[in-house]
Amino acid sequence: MLKNLSQRKRGVKIFLGAVLVAISAAMVLTLAPIGGMGGTTASPDAVASVGGQNITVFDVRQEFDQRTRGQQVPPVLQGIYMQQILNDMIFKNVLRLEAQRLGMEVTDDDVTQRIRQILPSAFAGGTWVGSERYAQEVQVRTGMSVPQFEDTLRTGMLEERFQRLVTDGITVSPQELQERYRWENEKVQLSYVQVKPGDLENSINPSEAELTAYFTKNQSKYQVPERRSAKYALLDLAKLKQQTKISDAEIQTYYQAHLNDYKVENRVHVEHILFKTLGKTDAEVALIKQSAQKIDEQAKHGGNFEDLAKKNSEDDNSKAKGGDIGWIVAGQTVAAFEKVAFSLPKGAISDVVQTPYGFDIIKVLDKETAHTKPVTEVRDSIVTLLTQQKVTQEQNDLSDKMASAVRQSSRQPIETVAKSLNLDLGETPLVSVTEPVGDLGNAAALEEALFSLHEGELSQPISVDRGYVILQVDKIIGSHQGTLAEVKDRVLADYRKEKSLYLAQQKAQELSKLLKGGEAIDKAAKSLGLTAKSSDPISRNSEVADLGPVKNFEPAFNMNVGQTSDPILVSGNWVVYQVKAKQPVNEADFAKAKDSIQQQILQDKQNAAFEAFRAALEARYAKEGKLVINSQNMKTLTSPSSS
Repeated sequence: MLKNLSQRKRGVKIFLGAVLVAISAAMVLTLAPIGGMGGTTASPDAVASVGGQNITVFDVRQEFDQRTRGQQVPPVLQGIYMQQILNDMIFKNVLRLEAQRLGMEVTDDDVTQRIRQILPSAFAGGTWVGSERYAQEVQVRTGMSVPQFEDTLRTGMLEERFQRLVTDGITVSPQELQERYRWENEKVQLSYVQVKPGDLENSINPSEAELTAYFTKNQSKYQVPERRSAKYALLDLAKLKQQTKISDAEIQTYYQAHLNDYKVENRVHVEHILFKTLGKTDAEVALIKQSAQKIDEQAKHGGNFEDLAKKNSEDDNSKAKGGDIGWIVAGQTVAAFEKVAFSLPKGAISDVVQTPYGFDIIKVLDKETAHTKPVTEVRDSIVTLLTQQKVTQEQNDLSDKMASAVRQSSRQPIETVAKSLNLDLGETPLVSVTEPVGDLGNAAALEEALFSLHEGELSQPISVDRGYVILQVDKIIGSHQGTLAEVKDRVLADYRKEKSLYLAQQKAQELSKLLKGGEAIDKAAKSLGLTAKSSDPISRNSEVADLGPVKNFEPAFNMNVGQTSDPILVSGNWVVYQVKAKQPVNEADFAKAKDSIQQQILQDKQNAAFEAFRAALEARYAKEGKLVINSQNMKTLTSPSSS
């Protein structure tokens, strides 16, 4: 088999060379979804078919479950993950078909050798541990069944072979090395001035004629949306809560009925410092114990326990809290820890305690013996609970009555409803659909009711932050072309913004002209009421402190020292910069970094080549009709709710 494979390699390389020559054309095909999205598959549940073999929605979801292994994936990301998994499954099948066509094979012996490398526990002293033990090891280590595991190995090994064949001839030229090193390490230092339109806005005060002319020119921008106002009857929960009283008898009755809730077991409030020993050798455990004993001595002789815990503890859950793990009761922790914790007096620090997890140093902050909390201690919490129960019951009763009143007549005066149910009356301002409804807030149901009711019509009760409200629309002003009087504030703001941007550009152009004429940047900036700043030396992948990514200033790397830019717009501000200094690359450092850079470039080129090969291969199979996507099932699978 090895001989046959060796003989085929030359033909395989010739084929792959042809594929890579055609890559740029094939990549055009991949700008659209692969596989003829309007195509059909043999099975109604298939999302894709490769060489007649279906990949069903169930297959993809099963693979999704296998990869996530119970981890929660946000719904908004599930569709993206499903798409990636489907792409991987398609490529796996395409690759297998191509391997069959070329006579490439991953043998059972190949798989066995790979298992020896990545799962040595499947062999004891070189001898296979048997089917049952092997299956257990695979399940524990990977979460897969044996067939799934070995299939994954075969696919991975097959992909590795194609990667080697595709990328064997890729090299990195000395020029590429130099260019990459220069791109990453060449630095410039800039002097720059920002001209901020925002600083000019308040100084712009147009005349009525200028504002009118601007409004006339841009009138189509100033449509006024429909606005509505309403009267409302409000069931105010805060007011209802204030009016609700709880008697001593009610408190006592609740307390007696829930005595078990107020029983406190023997408990102790502790902090600890943990030194883990899981998986350590005996020699390592001995050294860890010595370290723990040193920290214990520090804690007992004036050291701050919380600071020692933050610095030394290996318990990630309590380390940041100074080792505090809160109150513990009997049976909550391992026996060795619990025995010491409950035996220490308040304020005491233990000797080093060994547990199955490692070595612990324990400090007792407080202790409580078993008792039942008296009613005086829990009175406030009972009052809060009973008040909430009463308010909830009363609001439910009143909201039902509000709904019943509206059902009886949706055209009666809202004042009548408010008076009959002792509700608060109020009025909303005129608002558009995008604005909060006065002090009632911006609940979606509130806005929907306000803009769907007819004038004079009552809404059903609507839940808002303040309680429940019934609306009655009393004024509707339809959408229309705004007059200057109606939209004057918007027009003035837009005028100032547009004018300030123009004035700032003019000032930046004037500054650039002064600098190009030879004037010093500090002097030129000051003459225009501006301030010049200097950056630190920056490379192409860094940022300028208050200007953002260096990509905005990419031309600076090809400018001479002292050369000045034209004004550029960066994050809404005009910027003029001058190259203050250039820091060329260090050739000695290049020699040291050469090997690392070569590996980076080689890896990048190999990845790009293999991705291009993958795209070209899938495009060819799609063109030949051997790869078909079911567009409807694809949409179902990749929608956020598909899983």
